[in-house]
Amino acid sequence: MPNYYQPEIECASQDQIKAWQDERLVKTVHHVYQNVPYYRSLMEKKGVKPEDIKSREDLHKLPFLTKDDLREAYPYGLMAMPLKDCVRIQSTSGTTGRRVVAFYTQHDIDLWDECCARAIVAAGGTKDDVVHVSYGYGLFTGGPGLNGGSHKVGALTLPMSSGNTDRQIQFMCDLGSTILCCTPSYAAYLGETICERGLQDQIKLKAGIFGAEAWSEEMRQDIQNKLRIKAYDIYGLTEISGPGVSFECSEQAGMHINEDHFIAEIIDPNTGEVLPDGEKGELVFTSITKEAFPLLRYRTRDICVLNRKKCSCGRTHVRMTKPMGRSDDMLIVKGVNVFPSQIETVLLNKGYPANYQIIVSRDNNSDKLEVLVEMTPEMFSDSLSYVSAKEKELRDALKAMLGIYAVVKLVAPKSIARSEGKAVRVIDKRNLY
Repeated sequence: MPNYYQPEIECASQDQIKAWQDERLVKTVHHVYQNVPYYRSLMEKKGVKPEDIKSREDLHKLPFLTKDDLREAYPYGLMAMPLKDCVRIQSTSGTTGRRVVAFYTQHDIDLWDECCARAIVAAGGTKDDVVHVSYGYGLFTGGPGLNGGSHKVGALTLPMSSGNTDRQIQFMCDLGSTILCCTPSYAAYLGETICERGLQDQIKLKAGIFGAEAWSEEMRQDIQNKLRIKAYDIYGLTEISGPGVSFECSEQAGMHINEDHFIAEIIDPNTGEVLPDGEKGELVFTSITKEAFPLLRYRTRDICVLNRKKCSCGRTHVRMTKPMGRSDDMLIVKGVNVFPSQIETVLLNKGYPANYQIIVSRDNNSDKLEVLVEMTPEMFSDSLSYVSAKEKELRDALKAMLGIYAVVKLVAPKSIARSEGKAVRVIDKRNLY
């Protein structure tokens, strides 16, 4: 039988969902207009006032928000509550070193935890489970989100964080972990390691909740076979709250969006026109219950399709497909957002020309980020020690900017292939979409 954390919400009628969305949207628009001068200015430029928004049918009248707006308003420009009422921030990397910082009241945290609890229960989780959280903790939303959701469910929570695979596997065996939460690439690595060590019979996992990076159905099957589990997808982004914006049910046929908290739209990424359900386009989210950091019509840049057909699990909330690509140049590497502009910023600050190439590959389900950088004629040297020292300097600077390690290779001037005079910036060999 299907598992629900809040059945009266997850299985609500379409009329009830619309009533919640209409009421909460109107309230949120007034809240943002009164307390966020930055967004009030955007509304005034578009000639729209709060009283113009009477239901979700009026949502298209509101202006969009983009990551550029978040960067321009950093750090406090989009806050809708006094700082004294906020209890936490979460953050992700920004495009030019300015991070995306999201704020939360305790009420926001409670609602976020509930969304993650729904995902855990949909994967079969109960208070009798041992939830093994191997997402990163700290500023990254993955660890705190699933940690809070597990607490809501009442399960024993192992806040493992990422890395230290030996300890991860030891705790899985010793404490009988039953639900694994991490990135799909790390789940694949754990599965491979467990198989190599012949420990499959000592592992009690029954389900996994994996997100923060793109993964294929083939990768899902590989994880399910090696860990002997059912693998569920989860979606979220720091700007909207974190993981739990949507999640898969037992059908594994799209992720149910928590429509009592978020209104989803699909738009034409070029024109901004709202597209009908069933058409592929860019996903846009509006927060309708958040207090501290409610974003209206935030363009995620993820390309997907919405599906309102009845799901056999009994949930009535709309489903979204896995993201099918991006409408911008962002890459997701090891669960981390990477923009070419971030790498360009580091290179220019270090005196290198903006002639570089980013190569992303995936070996044994683990992402590898490689950056080729052209030296200037003045820098060019045959000295291996000099080149190695410069590569290490850039590697450390990129780690500080991106939060992950990249393989850096300095190459001769004008050695990176050009097309019509412009370098090909990104080569993604993962075939994710």
